[in-house]
Amino acid sequence: MVLVRTNHRSLEEPVNRPLALTALAAVALTGVFATTSSSAVGTSEAARTQKVLVIGIDGALLSKIQAFNTPALKGLISSGSASRTTLYASPFAPTLSGPGWATNATGVWPDKHKVKSNSWGTGTNLTQYPDFLTRLERARPELSTYAIADWTPLTTNSAGQAIFTDEVQRKVTFDGDALGYPAADAKIATDAAAYLKDTGPDASFVYFGDVDIAGHSCGALGACYRTAVETTDRHVANLLSAIKARPTYANEDWTYLVTADHGHTDGGGHGGSSVPERSSFIIRNGPGTTPGTPAIAPRNVDIAAIVLSRFGLTADIDGQVAPSADPFDSLVGSLQTRADETGVPADMKGWTHTTPAGWTIDNAGLGTGGVREWQGWSFTTDDFWTRAAPNQQRESNVRARGVFAVADSDEWSDKTRSGLFNSKLASPPYDVTGATTATLTFSSHYLKSGNETATVQATFDGAAPKPVLTYTADTIAKLERLTIPVPAGAHTVKITWSLTKGDNDWYWSIDNPHLTTN
Repeated sequence: MVLVRTNHRSLEEPVNRPLALTALAAVALTGVFATTSSSAVGTSEAARTQKVLVIGIDGALLSKIQAFNTPALKGLISSGSASRTTLYASPFAPTLSGPGWATNATGVWPDKHKVKSNSWGTGTNLTQYPDFLTRLERARPELSTYAIADWTPLTTNSAGQAIFTDEVQRKVTFDGDALGYPAADAKIATDAAAYLKDTGPDASFVYFGDVDIAGHSCGALGACYRTAVETTDRHVANLLSAIKARPTYANEDWTYLVTADHGHTDGGGHGGSSVPERSSFIIRNGPGTTPGTPAIAPRNVDIAAIVLSRFGLTADIDGQVAPSADPFDSLVGSLQTRADETGVPADMKGWTHTTPAGWTIDNAGLGTGGVREWQGWSFTTDDFWTRAAPNQQRESNVRARGVFAVADSDEWSDKTRSGLFNSKLASPPYDVTGATTATLTFSSHYLKSGNETATVQATFDGAAPKPVLTYTADTIAKLERLTIPVPAGAHTVKITWSLTKGDNDWYWSIDNPHLTTN
């Protein structure tokens, strides 16, 4: 079954014809992958036509794309960038297609878009947080948009809550369950290649579903999974070849983004909290791409932000075009391999007690002993922290990126220790001369238990600290924005994050702290 919906503007329908392209012919696509700079073409980027193609490959793993015979995707990687990304896990949201594709499309995490399953009905915030194609239609209706998929909830469903709305100019749905996903994917490749070549929509989302079906059938280690990934790569090659064949291609700047909604276990399946299930990726190629592997991995919410940015737009979403300057990320080179955490791979670097320049840790009240990685405030990464103690909501810390700070009395207590967890993390002094208020922002992920107390304090010019925030309940994956009055005549302020009275009582994570004055 195929459903085609063309919205509000008259378009010439594409001719549904296959573009012959074998794996050998993919070698001819080299020119498609080049990132064109404005100086190379002798004109400004703004004077060229911007185009964006987002390709979704359900259930794909970047490690398998890199290992298999995938010349088209490897071509995008070789002249662009590629990074494994990390998703959430339950209870924040399961690693299923609904939450995954809603996150990719809307640019916000599941706690905002509220798609928590593969059958979500009307109980979502998709109206408040629409997909990136719909945002483009509303902000710049002169742009053309296109979405095609064979997992029907992406583009149509009976409850009217498709992830991509009916405001998208042209939507095509091939029912993969009815047609079989190999056949439906082939039809998508044919329709999309013709439409990209003949019409060239400004922004497109093209989805392929068979890799996920193969993952469920034979697992990520199975032969059928490899076949599906390599077949999908040939479909991608068709799309890229069609774009290069456009008569106006020389005057266009194409941005390519490739991603997935979740990964797969070796034996097949997803939905849980294992590393393979939480694995996604972003392949990026085109204007604004820094070649290579990003030092700080992007997040799946960034896809929507990047698409909008190519057309000069922003939105109040979780995604970022580029990571902000985070003092904790300067510690990447200081990360160490495990000390006491046996659940973490022996060669994985992911923790340190070294502080960024100007920052200090005060462990004067910390008990003795305990797990070395978590003796007082530490700096760590998602991979390291979540592997140390999985399935305890550490996976829900989605608004942290790269290196973040953790005070974890729960993990600290997993080795013989005495006393309580009392530790303070203090910022360098910030200049507040002449200001009446200061605004402190940071991401916060806190689980409370027992008498454990989490507070933020401000100290002006070395005077007694003043509390500005105390948590009395769990605060999951929150972006804090605190307004702090500045005393008359004050010149500097230091901010301190304190976790005290911890007695095997969960944890607090913060990231990306910034202070501005008004």
